This record gives sequence, C-alpha cells and structure tokens, in this order.
Amino acid sequence: MGWHQELLIGFDLETTGTDPREARIVTGALVEVKDGEPTGRREWLADPGVVIPQDAVDVHGITNERAAAEGRPADQVADELAGALTGYWLAGVPVVAYNAAFDLSLLAAELRRHGLPSLRERLGGTDPAPVVDPYTIDRAVDKYRKGKRTLEAVCAEYGVALDSAHHALADALAAVQVARAIAERHPKVASVGPAELHRRQIEWYAQWAASFQDFLRRKGNADAVVDGQWPLRD
Repeated sequence: MGWHQELLIGFDLETTGTDPREARIVTGALVEVKDGEPTGRREWLADPGVVIPQDAVDVHGITNERAAAEGRPADQVADELAGALTGYWLAGVPVVAYNAAFDLSLLAAELRRHGLPSLRERLGGTDPAPVVDPYTIDRAVDKYRKGKRTLEAVCAEYGVALDSAHHALADALAAVQVARAIAERHPKVASVGPAELHRRQIEWYAQWAASFQDFLRRKGNADAVVDGQWPLRD
C-alpha cells in the first residue's frame, strides 16, 4: 500500500495577501483523508488584525465585517493550527498542502509576529516533515505540460472535483485528492515513502527555482531572485 492510500492531512490557508512574510491568516482548514474519503475536519476563522484588501475579499469572500464579528484572535488561530499540524508530523502523518512553501511560510511568519513557538521549536528542532506538495510534484513529473499550474487547473488535469475554490476546506481536500491522483498516474511518486518523497521535493523545488531565476534574468531582470527553499522559507 502506497503513502497515498494511507491517512493524509490536507492543509490550506486563505489570507489577506500574496506575500507570505506580510499577509495574515483569514481562514484555515485541516481535513483528514483516508482511502480518498474525508474522515475529519477542522476550520478556523481569524480576525487578522489588519484590513483585508478588497482583492483578497474577492478571492475568498471573507469580508472585514465578518472577520471582525466572527473571527477569533489571530494569535489563537495561528497557535492552534501550528499545534494541530505538528501533532500530525510528530505522529509521522504526511501533511498535504498545495504550494506548501506559501502556506507554511505564512504560518511561520504569524507565529513569529505573535511571539509564539515556531514550527521547528514545536518539533524539537527538526524541520516540518513529511510534507506532500502536489504543486511541486506535478511540476517535476510533468515538466513540459503547457498551461497554468493553479489548483483549479491541476484539479482539471487530474479529474479532481473542486466545487468551492478558495474556500480553505475545499482547497485542503482538493490538494489531497490531487496528490493521490498524481501518485496513481506516476508510479515513481507512489513507490517511495513519505520521507523520501519529502527529500525529493526539496530537490525538485530548488531545481525549479534556479531554472525560473535563470529564465527571468535572461528576459532582462538581472536582479531577479527566486527563493528555492521548501517547504519553509526562513
């Protein structure tokens, strides 16, 4: 039985922006999936403590009024999310996140912002692992496929239903289903264990970042820098 048929934890954040160092958590979700079926879920709504830009509201639909009225303090949400995630990692359960470097780096920034223990501190000094990132894996195993690599586009490629894009719970579940579908299509992904797959994703992401940085510089952006750290940017 491959890792994709075991218990997997889908993770997603919806946020105030696209810079993981500055954006704040608005909603978060974790969903437990076994054999492709959801078996448990948790959701959070935060009051981010800053204005949610209209561009972000247009994406996830959470208004400033709703976040202020119904959201919990941002530090409590970040702390609970981090505690739940590290609990799964300590138990050896893979966490699946689409574009994990964004979500995990943003969560790490929130923990620093509120003076809370980091993910590494909660894990006894080790890096968060194992992480499964369908974005990174798909880009490595189907490098030359044309088209977008958004979650919606990759769901369409692998035949995964995504009914409520940019809803944290729906995106978390879709990330797991896409990861499973990639493993079914590509035996070299399914045949390795979560620890080895995690190691390979570190390499794949670094290779992609270096290649993309070279591309940008060839196009005239001589100072372009693409961060190759995965799954957590310091």
